[in-house]
Amino acid sequence: MKPWLPYPLLALALLAMWLLLNQSLAPGQLVLGGAVALFASRAMAALQPEKARIRSVRPIPRLAALVFADIIRSNIAVAKIVLLPGPRRRVAGFVRIPLDMKNRYGLTILACIITATPGTCWVQFDRNAGRLLIHVLDLVDEETWIRLIKQRYERLLMEIFE
Repeated sequence: MKPWLPYPLLALALLAMWLLLNQSLAPGQLVLGGAVALFASRAMAALQPEKARIRSVRPIPRLAALVFADIIRSNIAVAKIVLLPGPRRRVAGFVRIPLDMKNRYGLTILACIITATPGTCWVQFDRNAGRLLIHVLDLVDEETWIRLIKQRYERLLMEIFE
């Protein structure tokens, strides 16, 4: 038998977000927000996501610190590119990165990291070939980007999830 509310925390969080966004505790908003939360929770159950299995939590603080530092550093670099005129010509480009990671949650977090870092964007992942395509705003050396993604992020994400 399927549970009536398969993801109660998701439903509760969605209801709270609905009420905060509408800035009202009116009965109509409670009913409408509850209906949206119930529908979304049941829709999520229809997708049947696999449970995330974290193998080790020890690398998480290190990964978080690296991501935070990289985002700050990238914000400064992109601000310099955009705001400061310079004689140096910028070359944007695409980089193909071979990945060994197969875990969908690790890949999802890697996508969030790359896209949240200014100057880079996750473009495509070919699951069959295990190849990631990213766009880089200031592409100087492809090998540097491949090393950076594989050694800084992929290695730690594989320690966490695989």
